[in-house]
Amino acid sequence: MVNFDNAATTYPKPRNVRETVSQAMNLYGGNAGRGGHTLAERTSRMVYAVREAAADFFDAKTENTILCLNCTHALNTAIKGILEKGDHVIISSLEHNSVYRPVSALVKEGVITCTIAEVSENDDETLDNIRRAVRPETKAVIFTMASNVTGQITPVRRIGEFCRENGICLIADGAQICGVMPVSLEKDNISILCTAGHKGLYGTTGTGLLLTDCTFPMKPLLYGGTGSSSRSPDQPDFLPDRLESGTQNIIGAASVGAGLAFLKQHGLSAVYAHEEHLCRLFIKKLSSVPEITIYRKKNASYVPIVSFNIKGVPPETVAEYLNEHGFCLRAGLHCAPLAHEYNGTTEGTVRFAPSMFNSEMEVLKLAAALKKYVRILKSERKVLN
Repeated sequence: MVNFDNAATTYPKPRNVRETVSQAMNLYGGNAGRGGHTLAERTSRMVYAVREAAADFFDAKTENTILCLNCTHALNTAIKGILEKGDHVIISSLEHNSVYRPVSALVKEGVITCTIAEVSENDDETLDNIRRAVRPETKAVIFTMASNVTGQITPVRRIGEFCRENGICLIADGAQICGVMPVSLEKDNISILCTAGHKGLYGTTGTGLLLTDCTFPMKPLLYGGTGSSSRSPDQPDFLPDRLESGTQNIIGAASVGAGLAFLKQHGLSAVYAHEEHLCRLFIKKLSSVPEITIYRKKNASYVPIVSFNIKGVPPETVAEYLNEHGFCLRAGLHCAPLAHEYNGTTEGTVRFAPSMFNSEMEVLKLAAALKKYVRILKSERKVLN
């Protein structure tokens, strides 16, 4: 099977990640921050080193780098951590359900109000849409840095600059861009960055990161054991302990550290160049097939993701055919109904998302399989109208 569903989780993982995970089962048998014995101390040093590497990678401070279960966990921690009764938030028209659902729940509970700002292929228009949505009680702007449906990049750096000038918290969802293009908490004017560890950072599933500049303090999402201040019934008031309750995913943390090392060795520019080359090759090979629609706007920028449909054929049917012929692509709404409303694809799309470990030959074989499928449908006079 050839995996082109790397926007969900990258596979295969780099060799050094696989080796690190295997070694971690033998080396890190302690519980980080719990106990002063050799196993606990060795594990604690590894976790700290991973935290330090992640902070360096995203221009953050080590103590303000929080290990999470996934990007959804990080986003919920940020959203529920800073918002209070009467606050107003602005989200984008491209948001994943990991933003849309917690925000919608808070709206339904009467805690906050929300405005959806439409993302344009023109960055100036996107900024204007946000400006018009701001109210005196606006507490946060929550924006994806790149759509998980089409890969469209949003002008987060400019949004962050506007937010800082107006005392508004910018929570950025970096799940689809981190590990592919440079992201800096400082340079991109991000208050809180949330991302996955198992996608572009090549860690195992069950890993994520939250990095904050501490401008906007967060209430904990979870309360419990932290290994510090254990005598007090109150959650610690310092990071990272305040936001990290319970035993951490130690093996997952080791995998993220190895993934970051892999990216530093190869360089983000090389990662992006390879993956975007595969996307352009895929688009080029399908451009002569009028029955296939590619969802990319002329004036927008994209991370290496391509959404497409075959005219008149449900995306799930296309993905099923491709799966039978050895290709893994995700079809449907991709947990992002807002983005599909925005793109006019309310029935969903098929998503092509390559990684560093895919090749030109694999892309050419996929394109050939899709062309053959269109020919079969036409010969059978199926739903290509």
